[in-house]
Amino acid sequence: MSKAKRNSGLRFQPAGGSRTPQIPSGKKQRLNIERLAGDGRGIAFLDGRTWFVSGALAGEEVEARVLNTHGKVVEARLERVFSASAERRPAPCKHFDRCGGCNLQHLPHAAQLELKQRLLAEQLQRVAGVTPERWAPPLSGPEFGYRRRARVAVRWDQKAKKLDVGFRAEASQEIVAIDDCPVLVQPLHSIMRHLPMLLRSLSKPQVVGHVELFSGTALALLLRHTAPLGEGDLGRLQAFCREANVQLWLHGEAEPAPVEDGQRLGFELAPWQLSLAYRPGDFVQVNEQVNTAMIEQALAWLAPQADERVLDLFCGLGNFALPLAGLAREVVAVEGVQAMVERAAANAVDNNLHNVAFFQADLSQPLATASWAAGGFSAVLLDPPRDGAFEVVRHIGALGAKRLVYVSCNPATLARDTLELLKQGYRLKSAGILDMFPQTAHVEAMALFEVG
Repeated sequence: MSKAKRNSGLRFQPAGGSRTPQIPSGKKQRLNIERLAGDGRGIAFLDGRTWFVSGALAGEEVEARVLNTHGKVVEARLERVFSASAERRPAPCKHFDRCGGCNLQHLPHAAQLELKQRLLAEQLQRVAGVTPERWAPPLSGPEFGYRRRARVAVRWDQKAKKLDVGFRAEASQEIVAIDDCPVLVQPLHSIMRHLPMLLRSLSKPQVVGHVELFSGTALALLLRHTAPLGEGDLGRLQAFCREANVQLWLHGEAEPAPVEDGQRLGFELAPWQLSLAYRPGDFVQVNEQVNTAMIEQALAWLAPQADERVLDLFCGLGNFALPLAGLAREVVAVEGVQAMVERAAANAVDNNLHNVAFFQADLSQPLATASWAAGGFSAVLLDPPRDGAFEVVRHIGALGAKRLVYVSCNPATLARDTLELLKQGYRLKSAGILDMFPQTAHVEAMALFEVG
């Protein structure tokens, strides 16, 4: 474009008219909260805009501070409560007003469960037009001290020449300094308390990318580093881990690996006397108590018989497949990641289970042509990621299964896939929530489908 045209002074406006003026970040606004959104934020309406206010509860009059705006949607955070809900409680964690990890601590646990139950019911009814024949009671455990795995954010502040260690703030890249987190299992508390001082003692703390903490058959600390560690820094890390009886794992350019050869990290499935090995980076349910209750309910609902062939899709390390193998004649377990398939197969061998076979497959594609699908199945269990299993369920009726248990971490995709299963003649017999992440609005659920 020529300079003359660029400076012509012509001004254009969108076809729809003038744009809605944006509300500047930081502005404070008095609002009346009408209800809660599915993610736990309060919803208010003002001057044609919809406000989502984290930390606010239904029925409250509050002052909120704007975080950002998108057209007529405003995201904000609670600053002050003028008129409080009868349900409001003081947040047990001192970092609640800044940390982005737990957004429902101001709501009693029973009310959190009711919110999650309502969200699941609304999604099933709105998307699939269905209500289960039976609502199962929520599966829940302790509301604090449940998380056996955590990722700790680390960032070198070049201007201040200091290392920030903690968790991300809400809607921000800012790191909130935290040395005590009430949702972590007790064995991780001591590590978390001493971690900031340890990392700041390194001669080159700026090479630390992030840290992950694990509690299972052993305690472990994984340090992600963006450049090689010096001998002195490695020695400091090793000394700390030896004193704390913690495995040290490093993650540089290669895959995560323990500093000491032969170290094994795993978790127990105590009711079935199973031990599953895993490596940092593998998917593992963070809530041991709810994971156990989830497996028990899935087995009860699926009710595999000793002469049946059962399919486990998105099997991971064998969290469901190995307990299923103790009940069914044969279990076929399928996972998209080859490394996970190999570790799951090794877990089966280590637990002396020889009636379960693991396969790698792209589970975003139809299953009909897979060799392991030949012969069909009496029952199917699937535990997909957040985007669900639409391509799988589109053709799942062809496998001949009369019973299907769907474990979901996203009610929206569960509802979408439920509609597809209903079209194939399945009925939604039971459904219920799994409170895998107390103090957050994250909803996990389980649904049982049967033919006829």
